[in-house]
Amino acid sequence: MLPSTMRAITIAGPGGPEQLVPVVRPLPVPGGRELLIAVEYAGVNRHDAGQRRRGHPPAGATDIPGLEVSGTVVATGEAVTRVGIGDRVCALVNGGGYAPYCLADERTTLPLPPGFGMREAAALPEALYTLWHNLIELCAIAPGDWLLVHGGTSGVGSIGMAFARWLGARPVATCGSDDKCAVALSMGALAACNYQRDDFVPWIAEVTGGHGADVILDMAGGTYAVRNLQALALDGRITHLTGAIEPAYHVPLELLMRKRARVTGSLLRPLSIERKARITEGLLARLWPQMAGLIVPRIDHEFPLDEAVAAHQRLERGEAIGKILLRP
Repeated sequence: MLPSTMRAITIAGPGGPEQLVPVVRPLPVPGGRELLIAVEYAGVNRHDAGQRRRGHPPAGATDIPGLEVSGTVVATGEAVTRVGIGDRVCALVNGGGYAPYCLADERTTLPLPPGFGMREAAALPEALYTLWHNLIELCAIAPGDWLLVHGGTSGVGSIGMAFARWLGARPVATCGSDDKCAVALSMGALAACNYQRDDFVPWIAEVTGGHGADVILDMAGGTYAVRNLQALALDGRITHLTGAIEPAYHVPLELLMRKRARVTGSLLRPLSIERKARITEGLLARLWPQMAGLIVPRIDHEFPLDEAVAAHQRLERGEAIGKILLRP
């Protein structure tokens, strides 16, 4: 029998990691195409930290953070057709992951890939949906393209190396230390640059034989605005995963025009459920049959749910190499 309440983590107010506090909440009840998942692991993402700094969720979303989980389906809404009670799944969710039970839409729920356990599967949804949307849908990455990933050992970046190679692209990365560069290489990067020591603009020119990066996946916002354009190949594409206000995004229009650059970006969470559902269908049809041995998520650290503060502190210190997880 399911409990009537649960102990979850919510955000007391805008600010630092100390704003993450435990609360007791009623157990969520699934309706329509929703599932109730007994959470084994929840991923910790920078989007969670952004919500914490703002102090509130998007309109209509739960105030419990957490955008990806793995676990077992324990209840379903009346319109669910694809997933059943007892199924072992991972899911992209609209908040609620920092809890022992979480609602998910069946259209953004995936079966555990062959050979994956719950721990590894929890690191997949946010990264894979982000990569699919940005690299395939927005940037139309093609076989042979040079992909430059800033933050090559982040949760998205570390999976992005193998994802890009699955697409036939040639991934390279920037990282904040030699140790992180070594990890990026072990995850599939063809080359890695320590941005604390070296300028990535001449580095990418050398690595690509003067061609430049066809696609840049950027997590630094305005910090690299001009240098990304300098590093870009003709007809290259830059996509941004952060909307940070500072520093402001300024680029020379003449340089953008000369490179015939396309500059874009996206926020995954506000995408419609229909667009997310199309990504789910693509992942299941194209990637899931090949997942075993292709993508191996790197788990940086695992914290009990009540230590969510420590998890966010580690994330914000930039210490993580791979995905940080919470376990209820």
